[in-house]
Amino acid sequence: MDDATLRDRVRELMPRAKSDLTEMVRFRSVHDPQQFPPAECDGMVEWLLATFRELGVDDVAAHVTSDGSKAVTGQIPGPEGAPTVLLYFHHDVQPPLGDDEWDSPVWELTERNGRWYGRGAADCKGNIAVHLTALRALAGDLGVTVKIIGEGSEEQGTGGLEHFAVENPDLLRADAILIADSGNFAVGKPSLTTTLRGIANIDVTVETLQSAMHSGMFGGAAPDALAALISMLATLRDEHGNTTVTGLDADAEWPGVSYPPEQFRSDATVLDGVELVGSGSVSDMVWARPAATVLGIDCPPVVGSSAAVQPRARARINLRVPPGMDPTYAQDALVEHLEAVTPWNARVSFEREAVGSPFVGSTAGPAYETLTDALAAAYGSEVLIQGQGGSIPLCNVLQSTFPDAEIMLFGVEEPQCLIHAPNESVDPTEIERIALAEALFLRDYASRAAQTGRTADAAGASGV
Repeated sequence: MDDATLRDRVRELMPRAKSDLTEMVRFRSVHDPQQFPPAECDGMVEWLLATFRELGVDDVAAHVTSDGSKAVTGQIPGPEGAPTVLLYFHHDVQPPLGDDEWDSPVWELTERNGRWYGRGAADCKGNIAVHLTALRALAGDLGVTVKIIGEGSEEQGTGGLEHFAVENPDLLRADAILIADSGNFAVGKPSLTTTLRGIANIDVTVETLQSAMHSGMFGGAAPDALAALISMLATLRDEHGNTTVTGLDADAEWPGVSYPPEQFRSDATVLDGVELVGSGSVSDMVWARPAATVLGIDCPPVVGSSAAVQPRARARINLRVPPGMDPTYAQDALVEHLEAVTPWNARVSFEREAVGSPFVGSTAGPAYETLTDALAAAYGSEVLIQGQGGSIPLCNVLQSTFPDAEIMLFGVEEPQCLIHAPNESVDPTEIERIALAEALFLRDYASRAAQTGRTADAAGASGV
């Protein structure tokens, strides 16, 4: 099938893509029974099973994983000896964060100003629509074996699929793994995400008194735990906003696409007149350097607070770890730094939370070359190489389980999508062009792999 025919097929399928996404958005598939009934996630899984079966995917099944979520798998066999491509997506979504902050119904796909709004419209149900559209456009004319893997708890980070992948390698083994949970640098700018920062989180608790004491009678000499914590947290950034954890390199530079400051200001919704932070470029700060963020502080709220010196305060710190930096070492450095700057000999204790390694994806090989060519053809422009500040622990699990597989991240989640925020949306032209790129990849990858000797047998030999 030539490029023009495939492009026309994808365009003709866009009404079906919108219909698919409309149905998917209706499922309130937040994998947290305290927020939404588990039946919502189950309904989403049943929809996926029926839809992929209708599409011709064999052995479609749902598997209960270690955290209670359900992983969806299936396969479309290709010619004998053909390479295997694994298509990843997740079918759970973030909670809405307040219905009153949305300009249209959260769970109803709504078209407005050329975009489609609704929770999960981009992250990640828009990417499911991409997979479905690409496979329909090819109509079974595949040169590769296709496998699917759908995760049911990615947004909760509870690790169900990470355990499942290690325990069931045959279901996921592939030569190329396309992680459709990323997006372009901007609308119309085809991009591959080649790095992800890791995480090294801690909770820090400061204690100074046995109980709260009247600030009029004791304030001034009594050690204030909240004031101590504030002074400690202030040392995590210098006057320019650079993260300054003792022992961690904060001077790395990003070698790929440059993130224009004005575009970043818009993407990050920075208020007029407020400066960006850091001495490096935006790309350096968000993709190549560590970043410490205070996620929350336990202390009395303003409303209802009393005139008292605080005996205890606690904070949660999220440390993003760039590629090349060991997350355990970074976590140790963060703890040692805060211990060293604790004032007044206050009592300080730490609870170590999640540690996740940074990830570096494929930047060479037949799958990488085929996908970059496919994206360039679909968009008619050069492919940009970007990083991502977020973490996807599954990528590291797949990389260690299938060390010879090429792993690449792409998708529809460009900055205007506002994933995880109210008024999440997707640009339908991104669904169309990413679906075309994926279809081109699935059509062309086998011939490129054959030229280099990369086959399904090679991937199989590297499996666990």
